[in-house]
Amino acid sequence: QEKLAEFGGGSVQAGGSLRLSCVNRGYTVYKMAWFRQAPGKDREGVATIHMPTGGVRYADSVKGRFAISRDNAKASAYLQMDNLKPEDSGVYYCAATRDPAFSSSSLLEEKYDFWGQGTQVTVSS
Repeated sequence: QEKLAEFGGGSVQAGGSLRLSCVNRGYTVYKMAWFRQAPGKDREGVATIHMPTGGVRYADSVKGRFAISRDNAKASAYLQMDNLKPEDSGVYYCAATRDPAFSSSSLLEEKYDFWGQGTQVTVSS
């Protein structure tokens, strides 16, 4: 059983919405985040949330369109994606870390210890 399990990927037309869920089944973490990777591109941070405080950070490319949230009771994080664009397509990964620090570097891949398997998001024009 995966300790970070993602749900909710799929295909949608441009302008549509999707909601991703990530369930943490085994780790004590301070931050959960979403990253994405398009074919031929590096993995990039999309959004992160500080689990104790609910503080959030977003990549500039998704500000105003995506919203990350959490439910500590369910040890889960969510990514609501609205007004999706074809360039949002890729594999979306849930990540988590024991590091309690929350700063502008919290969207860097190397700051995260645990990763899910990823879920595909495809946005057609």
